[in-house]
Amino acid sequence: MATSSLPASSVDRPQQADLDRCVHCGLCLNACPTYRQLGVEMDSPRGRIYQMNQVAAGNLAINDEYVEHIDLCLACRACETACPSGVEYGKLVEAARAQIAEQRPLGFVERFLYEKVLLSPSLLKLAGYNTWFYQRSGLQWLARQTGVLKLLGHLGEIEALAPPAQTPFYFDKIGKTFPAEGERRYRVAFLAGCIANVSFARMNEATVRVLQKNGCEVVLPGEQACCGALHVHRGLRDVGRRQAMQNIAAVEYGAFDAVITNAAGCGSVLKEYPELFEDGSEWKERAEKFAANLKDITEFLASIELNRDFAETPLTVTYQDSCHLLHGQKVRTPPRQLLAAIPGLRFKELPLTEICCGSAGVYNIQHTEMSMRLLEDKMRMVDSTGAEVIVTANPGCMLQLQAGDRKFGKGERRVLHVVELLDEAYRRAS
Repeated sequence: MATSSLPASSVDRPQQADLDRCVHCGLCLNACPTYRQLGVEMDSPRGRIYQMNQVAAGNLAINDEYVEHIDLCLACRACETACPSGVEYGKLVEAARAQIAEQRPLGFVERFLYEKVLLSPSLLKLAGYNTWFYQRSGLQWLARQTGVLKLLGHLGEIEALAPPAQTPFYFDKIGKTFPAEGERRYRVAFLAGCIANVSFARMNEATVRVLQKNGCEVVLPGEQACCGALHVHRGLRDVGRRQAMQNIAAVEYGAFDAVITNAAGCGSVLKEYPELFEDGSEWKERAEKFAANLKDITEFLASIELNRDFAETPLTVTYQDSCHLLHGQKVRTPPRQLLAAIPGLRFKELPLTEICCGSAGVYNIQHTEMSMRLLEDKMRMVDSTGAEVIVTANPGCMLQLQAGDRKFGKGERRVLHVVELLDEAYRRAS
């Protein structure tokens, strides 16, 4: 698939009409995690939009200070939920990062990771096997017990955030079809992701089993690819367009009742594929049809007649809203409806659940200090619920919350995706 190469003057920089929707009322300030932590106007949505306006007017260069303020944003989009004027802040900050990336290209190592490793199943498998050896051979235990990681500075800090490698990987399921249990009610496509095939293989398996339990024939299109979310968030919109074109083509003629994702961060970008293409173009129209059929797994399950053949599950559970599900996709109720359907489950609402946990894609790696400040606050909120299980709807949030329980708790809580808890309740009933 050839890479689309729309110029930066088109859709890859903040549009003035979008910037002008901000009336600078400040209602976004308390919703912004970085402003809550720092109290700095330029690290608020309103302040960042002001800077984008200055760049657009030619009054401000894309200098180190501007890049720092834009880069420190988690792009959690809580400001969108708070905004009375309907400012699409996520769209603006991603376009601003694309404009920055055009002037300040990524270095070799970062480009290799984004443009080679994430897009190559072979390289992801290689990285996964290396990670698996480190984690299972005793090297990880030794490194953590001896304190040698502290000598590595920032590299040692981010080691705690590294995703696990779950063998067998999920790549061999791509291209297969899984039949519905009982009567087929729906035919759905499942987009399994990229890193998830290495680090969340069991979650992907649980997703398919739950769909099958609910009368779905589940197809994993063979031509599917990485969704491009991390690329779009980093400003690499050309790569994001290429991935969009491949995924759209992979499912558009499959006569699917829905296209399913179990990763909220991926789903937000998948639903916003139309924003990568110019108005009136062929791909814009195809992207709009794709996006209209895209559903988060919790959104889809809550919209159908759910199979309630669950076993009693006597657990105390709290739910952390994924920012890109709550603020990006505006999906709040469905995950809670699904949890309420599990008999015996004691649900405790999490205070300040709308505030980011600090994961935000690779933000916890790039801005570990700020990420940990947010995570420590989040774990205090979790402690207040008395929950023994933390549930969320995004793999990145799962990793962050697991790290939070190890770092700020006792390391005893389980962290699960909503669909994993549903799968567990189904399997107990079998």
